[in-house]
Amino acid sequence: MAARVELIGCLIVAAVLLQGAAAATYYVGGNISWSVPTEGESAYTAWASGKDFELGDTIVFNWTGTHTVARVSKDVYDNCTTANVLASDTQATSPVNYTLNSTEPQYFICTIGSHCSFGQKVTISISSATSLTVGAVTTMLLVMAISFLTSI
Repeated sequence: MAARVELIGCLIVAAVLLQGAAAATYYVGGNISWSVPTEGESAYTAWASGKDFELGDTIVFNWTGTHTVARVSKDVYDNCTTANVLASDTQATSPVNYTLNSTEPQYFICTIGSHCSFGQKVTISISSATSLTVGAVTTMLLVMAISFLTSI
């Protein structure tokens, strides 16, 4: 019976650790932060392509100078049309944190002047397979722990 209780404890700890390990923090743009990139849009595309974003991760926009960040639709992102972007959806004070809570791609732009047209925009795509794997393993461990508890 003591061995069974120890096993249950280990399974619960493993599930909690797996759940906590899934969340990460990413600083948008890395070394260039959130600015008008000299390389254009490709700078943020390259930065984002090297990341495995997952549900629950946080992305942080840091900047100096005059910039904003707004989460926008794909159409606004593609066309850099800020006329329909609500002021309430635009953050103007750095840093800005967003928690990724959807598997849909997230689109962010700077709404100042031509900053978006010059490449200050980024798409964040969730790695749903990784998120689902961690969630599935966590769920499996919890079900096993509950199964052992109910059979005692």
